[in-house]
Amino acid sequence: MSTLEQHKARLAALRTELAARGLDGFIVPIVDEYMSEYVGSYAQRMAWLTGFGGSAGSAVVLTGKAGEKAAVFVDGRYTLQVTEQVSGEDYDYVGIPQSSPAAWIEANAPSGAKIGFDPWLHTIDWVRGTHALLDAKGIELVPVDSNPLDAVWDDQPAPSIAPATAHGDEYAGRNAADKRAEIADWLTSNGLDATIVTALDSIAWLLNIRGTDVTHTPVALSYAILNADGTADLFIAPEKVTPQLIQHLGNAVRIHDRDAFEQGLDTLKGKKVAVDPERAVSAIFSRLEQAGATIRRHRDPTVLAKAVKNPVEMAGQRAAQARDGAALSRFLRWAQSALPEGGQTELSAAAQLLRLREQTGLLKDLSFDTISGFGPNGASPHYRVDESSNLPITSGNLYLVDSGGQYEDGTTDVTRTIAVGVPSDEMIRRYTQVLKGHIALALAVFPEGTAGSQLDTLARQYLWADGVDYAHGTGHGVGSFLAVHEGPQRIAKSSGGQAGTEEPLRAGMILSNEPGYYKTGEFGIRIENLVVVEPREIAGAEQPMLGFETLTFAPLDRTLIDSSMLNEAERSWVNAYHAKVMDILGPELEADDRAWLANECRPLEAR
Repeated sequence: MSTLEQHKARLAALRTELAARGLDGFIVPIVDEYMSEYVGSYAQRMAWLTGFGGSAGSAVVLTGKAGEKAAVFVDGRYTLQVTEQVSGEDYDYVGIPQSSPAAWIEANAPSGAKIGFDPWLHTIDWVRGTHALLDAKGIELVPVDSNPLDAVWDDQPAPSIAPATAHGDEYAGRNAADKRAEIADWLTSNGLDATIVTALDSIAWLLNIRGTDVTHTPVALSYAILNADGTADLFIAPEKVTPQLIQHLGNAVRIHDRDAFEQGLDTLKGKKVAVDPERAVSAIFSRLEQAGATIRRHRDPTVLAKAVKNPVEMAGQRAAQARDGAALSRFLRWAQSALPEGGQTELSAAAQLLRLREQTGLLKDLSFDTISGFGPNGASPHYRVDESSNLPITSGNLYLVDSGGQYEDGTTDVTRTIAVGVPSDEMIRRYTQVLKGHIALALAVFPEGTAGSQLDTLARQYLWADGVDYAHGTGHGVGSFLAVHEGPQRIAKSSGGQAGTEEPLRAGMILSNEPGYYKTGEFGIRIENLVVVEPREIAGAEQPMLGFETLTFAPLDRTLIDSSMLNEAERSWVNAYHAKVMDILGPELEADDRAWLANECRPLEAR
């Protein structure tokens, strides 16, 4: 059976199951019960059903009185990818935010239709908003007791039962008891009895634990309830609990079976409980309401504390960046000679980079699937190569590689664009414009209280001057041996209060700096370094000021830089950056690699 036939059969099986349950449709998001960005294989329901391999999106399947229609919903990052992976015969392609699953259902399902949803896979605000829209047309939104897709997914993987492990204070910089006490103080000051912690990276940070349950993010599947007395209840599969974990958690953390979580919510009857509406699913709100708890909507209290890195975490991050930058530099040297010769592909290049990271002996995982895109594939910002899309790398175009590693002392994320052969004048111009925007953001100085949306224009201004842009954010937060995409901070266009864009930047927050340019069907460009917000002393300043320190070090492709387009300050930045690349990475490299790096890092001269 071909892949297309396989997905048709799965769609038909789901429709049969929906009919048996009296449903006329069902909504399938890419998410798990923890609202994670990256999810375990057991929760990859949309990929199994449709073939879509991106990390964000959803699908709607209609049947019965609603007719045999279906749609997939993705944002601008995945416009090209979805058409390559999902059958247009079976699904409409719908853009986000231009439309939404709720709006599409409202337009395509008749009055009286019953549309199912899994309350463990949607937020409470999504449920209420969708209810309001569909109720107006007489369409019923129905919570299901069990997911109908799981009922037809015969070989669905089981959730991981790998052991959870302790994350030592030598990496965390603060012990878990101190973190619990800080959150307990917050609860007390707000007149609250407990908070539900559902985000996996929040639990990992709060309790100083890690795991291997989700690809690329070192977390353990669990839930936690933190109480105002500083104690906590951790709900986790028994198979994941070791004597070492019990000793690490101590007596103040009570351990329960993961399956007892709903009963644990029932014990909060009469209590005032903080719940994050962005991170806790609708089912948790419903259970607390049924139990008689008083719900207070608050942002997860670990989010900001986790985002502001302490000195130990920053020391670890710098060590991880040096280690990772050396591996990437070895790769760039290899790529410079091997790619123009031919015989390499997107997959083989990604495999070579992975091998070099593994040679550090400290790599725990990649921090995300490597984006290894040559030519037209590089024009898809979140492209993920597989056997069906794998292009040979040949001379005469650009190769974009966006990658990162998970190390016990830090998380990395870096993008470099490489000219394979002689680049065109257009490629050089666009690369240099992207570089100018990258430098403008790197050099930004701004007052405390500035939000990411207020800085985004700095990175886009030189592209805008030519009437071009890029359809993704400029910067995202990054965790400390945790999620490579970590909130709450973000640098992006302001879009109706989109999460993170209006969050004030604070000293200690790590973000990416990654402007780009993408010419559909031809090539893509992105330059990405990680930066940390730091206090900036300005003579005569009348308010506290902030700036960025660059953390990522790896050479830029000199053949793509038109130095005549750079002003003196920009050339000075490139030269100072390359000098620091040499200082930091030189001691990490063998003689031949160090000599190559020295040549790549020689000063630019004005043309």
